[in-house]
Amino acid sequence: MEPITHLLTGACIGRAGFNRRTAYATLAATLAAEAPDLDVVWSIGGPVVGLAHHRGITHTLIAAPFVALAATGFVWLVQRFSRSRRRAIVDPQPIRWLWVWFAAFVADLSHLLLDWTNNYGLRPFFPFNKHWYSGDLVFIAEPVIWGLLISALIFPALFGLADREVGARRAQFKGRGWAIFALSGMVVLWCWRWAEHAHARNLVESTQVAPTPVMRVALEPYPVNPWRWHALLETATTWQTAEVDTRRGIVESDPKTDALFKPAATSATEVARRARLGQVYLDWSQWPVVRDMGEHAVPGKSGADPGPDLPAGRAWTTVELSDLRFAYPYLDTSMVGDSGRNLEELLARSGLSGWVYVVDGKEEAGEFMNGREQK
Repeated sequence: MEPITHLLTGACIGRAGFNRRTAYATLAATLAAEAPDLDVVWSIGGPVVGLAHHRGITHTLIAAPFVALAATGFVWLVQRFSRSRRRAIVDPQPIRWLWVWFAAFVADLSHLLLDWTNNYGLRPFFPFNKHWYSGDLVFIAEPVIWGLLISALIFPALFGLADREVGARRAQFKGRGWAIFALSGMVVLWCWRWAEHAHARNLVESTQVAPTPVMRVALEPYPVNPWRWHALLETATTWQTAEVDTRRGIVESDPKTDALFKPAATSATEVARRARLGQVYLDWSQWPVVRDMGEHAVPGKSGADPGPDLPAGRAWTTVELSDLRFAYPYLDTSMVGDSGRNLEELLARSGLSGWVYVVDGKEEAGEFMNGREQK
């Protein structure tokens, strides 16, 4: 999930009861809930290095206790610094460092769980098991979850203002019930979407979507609407997509626009698969599409690199690596078939695509991703 959801979840975990056990529990939980995403620093080494380490070791069960310990250490530094700046401390809440660490540990586990619920996935058992797992239940940014978590943090403060107006005694720990309600509501939403996900799969499997036997099916979520799903179907020769409405029991797909023939392998695509970007990308991607875009083809992105710097007379091609999981207009309110877009256009504009430049069909000359060239 994106950082806002992680931070808000950590704050609610802290206020759900840990803050009654020890001071600084909410701060530790909030920091630990976002701490695994510090793996973004790997992108300094280039986009391929960033992809290789994104949701890597910091997003594993084996690292969770140590991430929590790091968050606890940071809180200890904050506590020492703030204490040295105060002349006196009046009835402070006691600090129980084991409880601070435990709050951070639970918050770190919440990060792994939240990341599992979307379709990007993670490898929680790495390095013992390198398989990527994804629940495909909620979109990476879910406004319904935002509403639950923000309400849990805002309403206690608003009611506190009202209490002061009428002279009510100020509560030391406010918002526990709201925090538990928000976290429980998030679990209920996941369960609801799990049921709708299963219903969507049953609809797709019972509908003749593709003209040939289907080898596998995946359902990708849309934000807000739990009844709408984007289906991916693979046959021996094609990929096909469909839009599923579980509330109305409808599956829509147009073979003319929602199908894509699997591209033939070429010498350039084989070189790209062996390149560093190709290895990293294919290790992560669950629905990869590797396409030879032809000689002197350039990535279809704004600000894209014009290609490798080569001596005159040498030919180069671009091999594009994309993932079908992200080739759908997830912010559209209409069905894909109604929007006039076809699968090939959506794939060209999908996020998380990469390009490998291949010279003379046998030599890698550069890698490009996320608007940056891998040096």
